[in-house]
Amino acid sequence: MTFNWRQADAVGIATAVYQGEITASAIARDCLAQIDTRNPSLNCFTAVTADTAIAKAERVDQAISRGEFPGVLAGVPFAVKNLFDVAGLTTLAGSKINAENPPANHDATAVTRLKQAGAVLVGALNMDEYAYGFVTVNSHYGATPNPHDPTRVSGGSSGGSAASVATGLVPLTLGSDTNGSIRVPAALCGIFGLKPTYGRLSRAGAILFSSSLDHIGPFARSIRDIATAFDILQGSDERDPVCTQRPPEPCLPQLEKGIEGLRIAVAGEYFTQGATPEALDAVAKVAQALNVTATVRIPEAHRARAAAYMITATEGANLHFANLRSRPQDFDPATRDRFLAGALIPASWYIQAQRFRQWYRQRVQELFQTVDIILAPTTPCVAPRIDQDTMVIGGEEILVRPNLGLFTQPLSFIGLPVLSVPVKSSNSLPLGVQIIAAPDHEAMILRVAAVLEGKEL
Repeated sequence: MTFNWRQADAVGIATAVYQGEITASAIARDCLAQIDTRNPSLNCFTAVTADTAIAKAERVDQAISRGEFPGVLAGVPFAVKNLFDVAGLTTLAGSKINAENPPANHDATAVTRLKQAGAVLVGALNMDEYAYGFVTVNSHYGATPNPHDPTRVSGGSSGGSAASVATGLVPLTLGSDTNGSIRVPAALCGIFGLKPTYGRLSRAGAILFSSSLDHIGPFARSIRDIATAFDILQGSDERDPVCTQRPPEPCLPQLEKGIEGLRIAVAGEYFTQGATPEALDAVAKVAQALNVTATVRIPEAHRARAAAYMITATEGANLHFANLRSRPQDFDPATRDRFLAGALIPASWYIQAQRFRQWYRQRVQELFQTVDIILAPTTPCVAPRIDQDTMVIGGEEILVRPNLGLFTQPLSFIGLPVLSVPVKSSNSLPLGVQIIAAPDHEAMILRVAAVLEGKEL
């Protein structure tokens, strides 16, 4: 083949397929061969859908041969975190318990929409059990190592989704984000990861972790891929009661609008504490590229993070309470112990956390009357080692797993749209910077990211 799809982004691949430079079938076969060869060491995939992928790719090629338009993602290989239903596969959600379930009868809504756009599903991806983690170190299905240093984590809980894009196995994946599970692995693997506004994309057919906090979103290596996937996934869905009725707003046509007139500021105080110098340097580098000098204070961010913990643990424990009582030995110990702690949280604490959530949402809404975009670190540090339990930041020794979400949790807590953009660090391991906006302003975020992408930070 003359067109090297492994070096292209999803939009470039679809264009090449539609213009006859390469067939969807050739891409699918090469993609599956790559997965077969490299996945034993990368451990991104927990299931591969080879037969259905080849069949789908052949249908794309046949449509093109008949002169039909095959969709904006024609022939693009993609994969999904193994908590999205895929017809014919058992949805594992990273657990041993769910492996006993029968195969799904239907695809998740997000999977259906990408397939309808011509994309070719090639498999499902590794994750922390029940999406409860920031590392993708899973006692049942193993760790997914970081593509830049295999002794380090990929981040989680959507680690397989981020690593498979960063390694070039596929150009596009889907993940879920409750407290940072799209943004953290995107940052540690050096790619783009979008957590849209809460309720903006349908979660139907995805196994939930903490319903009032769960989002889904795409990973990719280019902003036009993120925008394209987001546009395809938009739209109401009666299968998801929290999915918005808001009409879709295409973002791809807005990428070249630039940032003139946007009020952009760097998050101060809480978002400058507890981070390594490299993480703060990444934010400074992005701010400088955008000529941003203003700062803003997001009030009570530390309490927002604590309340997010409370709600996550309580809602997660409630979902799995029956199995926690009857078969606790079948959980990943790291997940089980936090679920058990969540089951013991008094109801009054949960209610108080929800009350605070309303107050905090109103304060942040007021903040967005004075600023359009906020910049903040995605993680406090580069990817930790897989066997690392603690880290020292600012002279204080802290646990690795919970603190990777230090800067992501206060934002997803109130459902803000956030994109993590990759930034190269001084020690060659990537970092990410969050671009944050008011609800339903994903297009504005992607315009800023498009400017940064052109500067190759």
